[in-house]
Amino acid sequence: MPLPIPSAPEDASKGQIRQANEALILVAAERIFAGAGFAGATMAAIAEAAGLPKANLHYYFGSKQELYRTVLAETLKDWLAPTDVITVEADPQTAIETYIRAKMAMSLQRPHASRVFANELLHGAPIVKPLLAGDLSKLVQAKAKVIAQWVREGRMAPVDPVHLFFTIWAATQTYADFEVQVCAVLGQTELTDQEQARATEHVVSMILRGCGFGQAR
Repeated sequence: MPLPIPSAPEDASKGQIRQANEALILVAAERIFAGAGFAGATMAAIAEAAGLPKANLHYYFGSKQELYRTVLAETLKDWLAPTDVITVEADPQTAIETYIRAKMAMSLQRPHASRVFANELLHGAPIVKPLLAGDLSKLVQAKAKVIAQWVREGRMAPVDPVHLFFTIWAATQTYADFEVQVCAVLGQTELTDQEQARATEHVVSMILRGCGFGQAR
């Protein structure tokens, strides 16, 4: 006898469960990969951190390498999404400020993801290099053309559009990648909400001034 076809509500419920479990796994994987590196991380440790059976990890991601690759790809995707505000029609100051604030928020809220990515780059980007040379490069070049047009139109100070992105990445991600150093200098065990706000306003103000803008809006 053929098996009954699941109803639409059942399919939707299964999809929601899968989505929730994958989200739990990715958050746990960010933390474990950040602390132990790819070689030191185990699927068992990630499963324990996620509060799920180890079999679930292999069901959703197949292998540790696939899970690691997904963490890197999702991190890059989330970092690039805020660049959508950088369009020719947009107000340059508003667009750049919005992007900086989004990058700062991600670094402060998801520091483990940033550290996993940084560690991958420090080891020569063996997994993520195709994404860097492909999706990342194409997007940055496209957005750099927009910034270059803003410069030509006199809507902002002359800056190197590509290196502006490098500056934003370096300034924002340091609060995740070097959080221990930042906290040690500030005499704190972790960045308080007040210090996070202070850091965000500093980075936004410095970069906006370099772009020829006034105070943050």
